[in-house]
Amino acid sequence: MYTKNFKKLSKENTGTAGGKGASLGEMTRAGIPVPPGFVVLAQAFDNFLEETDLGVEIEALLHKVKVKDINPIEKVSEEIRNLILSAKFPKDIAKEILIEFSKLKAKYVAVRSSATAEDSFTASWAGELETYLNTSKENLLENVKKCWASLFTPRAIFYRFEKKLNRQKVSVAVVVQKMVQSEISGITFTVHPVTKDYNQMVIEAGYGLGEAIVGGKITPDTYIVHKIKNTILDANISEQKMMVVRHGNGTKEDVVPKAKQKKQKLSDKYILELVKICQNIENYYKKPQDIEWALEKNKFYIVQSRPITTLK
Repeated sequence: MYTKNFKKLSKENTGTAGGKGASLGEMTRAGIPVPPGFVVLAQAFDNFLEETDLGVEIEALLHKVKVKDINPIEKVSEEIRNLILSAKFPKDIAKEILIEFSKLKAKYVAVRSSATAEDSFTASWAGELETYLNTSKENLLENVKKCWASLFTPRAIFYRFEKKLNRQKVSVAVVVQKMVQSEISGITFTVHPVTKDYNQMVIEAGYGLGEAIVGGKITPDTYIVHKIKNTILDANISEQKMMVVRHGNGTKEDVVPKAKQKKQKLSDKYILELVKICQNIENYYKKPQDIEWALEKNKFYIVQSRPITTLK
């Protein structure tokens, strides 16, 4: 069994589904509006390495790494990723992934890496691994393989050594989730990340897909909300001329219509609706959360939630 539906996963499954996969399973079971999906478990990647005999080669290459010298890291990274990308995809794993994909009844999915050493307070892998949006059946297996390979980007290898994870087994699961074509998307911090005020929630919002904000391509709106009083304390509106939208099997940058460029992205009603969802997530986890959300056809979806790692 190489895959598991979100409904069958919980926070207990971090070792096989990674931090991201386990969190999405946990939220699905808690009734939080998560787009449906499944996880290609870390076992699939481990079996892939075994069936292709790549495990031993990769270990040997990693032994060449010296953290203080960046050049070997880049060279080793390229060699390992080429080995993974050029290897044959095992038929039994491919078959199971495609069966699960067909059950989603979705033309497009988001394919996200989920490292099994992910999102602990001491070693947050956030942003270290790859995500492929608007993936179709045609390039699904290729993008799963790219997620596996992203465990060995120069940044991820450096991170592994820096956090002293090189001595322990680090594997990678892959989240396959129905794609939300968001009109508006963003991030919510359930505690103010700068002032560390536990009574305040900070929401960032922008037009289009979330990668524009996550990738720092735009300056989003910022709304500050008092969690107890359920009131909007401040709304800082940013002009947005560019947004990221779906383009075939990928994304492209598009122009925001002129009439919308200077407008508030989320209405006050939507801000307070989102606050309620994010408050539920924080209450469920009993920890401040960093939440990625998307709004499509007047409905909010939560695509990720992890603990805020910067609060002390």
